[in-house]
Amino acid sequence: MSTDGETRPAARLTVLAGPSGAGRESVVELVRARSPAIWTPAPATTRPRRECEVDGIDRVFLDPVEFDQLAAAGQLLEWARIGPYRRGTPGESVRSRLRAGRPVLLPLDLVGASQVRAAFPGSRLVLLRPPGYRPEPAVDALVDHTVLHDRTERAVDELVGLLGSVT
Repeated sequence: MSTDGETRPAARLTVLAGPSGAGRESVVELVRARSPAIWTPAPATTRPRRECEVDGIDRVFLDPVEFDQLAAAGQLLEWARIGPYRRGTPGESVRSRLRAGRPVLLPLDLVGASQVRAAFPGSRLVLLRPPGYRPEPAVDALVDHTVLHDRTERAVDELVGLLGSVT
């Protein structure tokens, strides 16, 4: 029960990090289906839009000059070159959701996660660890919690429970 004078705990940015192929996107999709209050930002990219994608929903499609301007202005929480294209996370959309009290879940690779940790020291980093994956000691030191992705439903249950404890 809350009273009018009480303040809600601040919304938190949680980064779900893991190696390529760890299943971050599928886990995030199921977490959001169970907890619609959790918001996931659309990444910005310079790759062409696919026919089934909606600009601003699936991704924010930018030409390379626009992307470079955002990166140079520090308006991306993290970014990387993937093949001939670039992709990154627009920072203002994340900040505005957090200011509005909405928890944010951001699926990223380990490099992107470390960039976000530098920009948001209070963020929670969760490692989605596939069976057999042994993280480097530097990765272990970076993450706050590890979720084993041996079965998707079990991993989703654990992540939903963790997010519920910080939102």
